[in-house]
Amino acid sequence: MSGASPGIEPATSVSIGGSADAPASGGKRVLLAKPRGYCAGVDRAVIAVEKALELYGPPVYVRKEIVHNRHVVDTLRDRGVIFVEETSEVPEGALVVFSAHGVSPAVHAEAEERGLRTIDATCPLVTKVHKEVNRFARDDYDIMLIGHEGHEEVEGTSGEAPEHVQLVDTAADVDKVAVRDPSKVVWLSQTTLSVDETMERVDQLRERFPNISDPPSEDICYATSNRQVAVKAMAAECDLVLVVGSQNSSNSKRLVEVALQAGATSARLVDFAREVDEAWLEGVQTVGVTSGASVPDVLVMELLEWLAERGWGDVQEVTTANEKISFALPRELRGAGESKPSSVR
Repeated sequence: MSGASPGIEPATSVSIGGSADAPASGGKRVLLAKPRGYCAGVDRAVIAVEKALELYGPPVYVRKEIVHNRHVVDTLRDRGVIFVEETSEVPEGALVVFSAHGVSPAVHAEAEERGLRTIDATCPLVTKVHKEVNRFARDDYDIMLIGHEGHEEVEGTSGEAPEHVQLVDTAADVDKVAVRDPSKVVWLSQTTLSVDETMERVDQLRERFPNISDPPSEDICYATSNRQVAVKAMAAECDLVLVVGSQNSSNSKRLVEVALQAGATSARLVDFAREVDEAWLEGVQTVGVTSGASVPDVLVMELLEWLAERGWGDVQEVTTANEKISFALPRELRGAGESKPSSVR
């Protein structure tokens, strides 16, 4: 699970940049991870909802949260978006957007039966995993899907071929799975997992099924992997790592775990700067800051301002890759005018 992703320019080396007049070494400082925040799939999904509001006016319905971030969801709700748990809650004939996490064929079918107008904002990297499920199901493989039970992405992916997919969340799940033909087993994964945790499950699966096949390409998305690499590069120098992200954001929670595993003394997940407990800063010299792939950078800037007011004004950026990738809008919105960066930033 390595190799550069399309649209990614790896940094030639980890670079830490600060101001020329930064305090002498040993003073309070912030290490700011790059890449961080919005990925291409999130940006696309949020712009899709904003474009739908612009073209059709409110209300625009969204099944589940468009992305897992409180600020984004609350901001869109204020603009006339109605978030629902199930498609059955959307009035017949209304417009509904499917979230970046993807949905199963059954959800598409239900929407069609109820005459709903749909915009599919599924991240293209999630769609890629859906296509892999269909391919291996056609070839009659048993598919081990590594992911977290109950996560929307896992539900959508499993729903492509439920009779072929078995979820592997914990080590105990590895012992429970049963296959028909050990020579026709493949593993796939949720896109927002920790790379290390995923490979741990793969190794456990391989102990049981030595001939298990790997996915044809990496399932863990470039943004998830890049953000974890950036955190690993700075974690050992940090007394505290603050990850901006929501509790239901899988990739944000993984960043906390990765920071601790990579040597950070402490790591915390917060949605907003106001949630930081000043007691966490006692005895802290170096604070690491990063954010999940569904987090607008304005929330990171607010956190940096909050830290600066308390003496952590020296900000040094840790760069491990430069992301250049972007995705076209959902086909339902193409040709509806020039897309522009999301204003939820």
